[in-house]
Amino acid sequence: MNLTFFTTNEALMSKTAGSIVEAALKRDPHELEFIQSVQEAVHALERVIAKNSHYVNIMDRLLEPERMIVFRVPWVDDRGETHVSRGFRVQFNQALGPCRGGIRFHPLMNLSIAKFLGFEQTLKNALSPYKLGGAAGGSDFDPKGKSDNEIMRFCQSFMNEIYRYLGPDKDLPSEEMGVGTREMGYLFGQYRRLAGHFQGSFTGPRIFWSGSSLRTEATGYGLVFFAQLILADMNKELKGLRCAVSGSGKIAMHVLEKLIAYGAVPITVSDSKGYLVDEDGFDYMKITFLRDIKAQQRSLRDYSKTYARSKYYDEAKPWSERCDVAFPCASQNEIDQSDAINLVNSGCRILVEGSNMPCIPEAVDVLRKANVLIAPAMAAGAGGVCSLLLQGI
Repeated sequence: MNLTFFTTNEALMSKTAGSIVEAALKRDPHELEFIQSVQEAVHALERVIAKNSHYVNIMDRLLEPERMIVFRVPWVDDRGETHVSRGFRVQFNQALGPCRGGIRFHPLMNLSIAKFLGFEQTLKNALSPYKLGGAAGGSDFDPKGKSDNEIMRFCQSFMNEIYRYLGPDKDLPSEEMGVGTREMGYLFGQYRRLAGHFQGSFTGPRIFWSGSSLRTEATGYGLVFFAQLILADMNKELKGLRCAVSGSGKIAMHVLEKLIAYGAVPITVSDSKGYLVDEDGFDYMKITFLRDIKAQQRSLRDYSKTYARSKYYDEAKPWSERCDVAFPCASQNEIDQSDAINLVNSGCRILVEGSNMPCIPEAVDVLRKANVLIAPAMAAGAGGVCSLLLQGI
């Protein structure tokens, strides 16, 4: 993606709204993911900003993170060789309360992505019943193919650099891509050693950032609940509908579970190498098998060796499969313009965003022109935040 899109769309905005994006572009011209998220937010708020010009100054303050921390993370592999990764933590905004946001371990992780995720999390948390600010971070460390000991050493080194900025009244990290209960356990263990005491909760509902207390199903289940509410408003239901799902992590697996519970027919999952389609649809037994495959770090193509009516497609995405509802749950910008065209041609009528900002702007234009309903991640994916409410009941 280049900056041409942003320049073109600024011309379509009011001068006031366009000036906000222009200022962000001038300040951070190379942070494409962050600029894209800013442009989408400002575009959505354009009418509000046009009627209330004082919001321009508020947006200017909001779009600059309160604190950005970039640090090196040295770690030793099992052969005794030293590696250096880069770590990030962006505490975007604490106007409502202490920060909460994910930690992502992925080789493409950078400051722009950390800022975009922190900005999205700030707005998402503001929709929750809790007074929470937004943050995000992680590292370009790739946990795939690493041993438990290597991951433990990396997590301990990561925490050595960041622990002083964390705490119940400061920042509560949570799981994100590449970070599960194992990684959170290593991170929290090191934090507890360094801080000298257990600081896993704050006043009110008990909110643990060690990964064991919150309902991990909440985000995935919430996406399906959101889709069901959209359909109910149309006097329809999920039962019998074909659903295309991308990703194969926690969110995607929980989406599959809840779709089956509603009688829908989930037909796809994906990973970084391609996607798997099962024409008969997944069931609970098949989901268990998929989880076993992922736990053993095997390829999804191994699934088709057991189920003859399934097929794995290398270097492809699931959006050309016939479907009624799509659930992108992999990563940002996973749906480009051609993918959007494929979705429209495949009969998709509703797209529920499971990952943050899964569609590039051109894809959104294609979907809207085809009258495909888009459920934004900021609302549809807020289940992970709102699940905190259940902890206080």
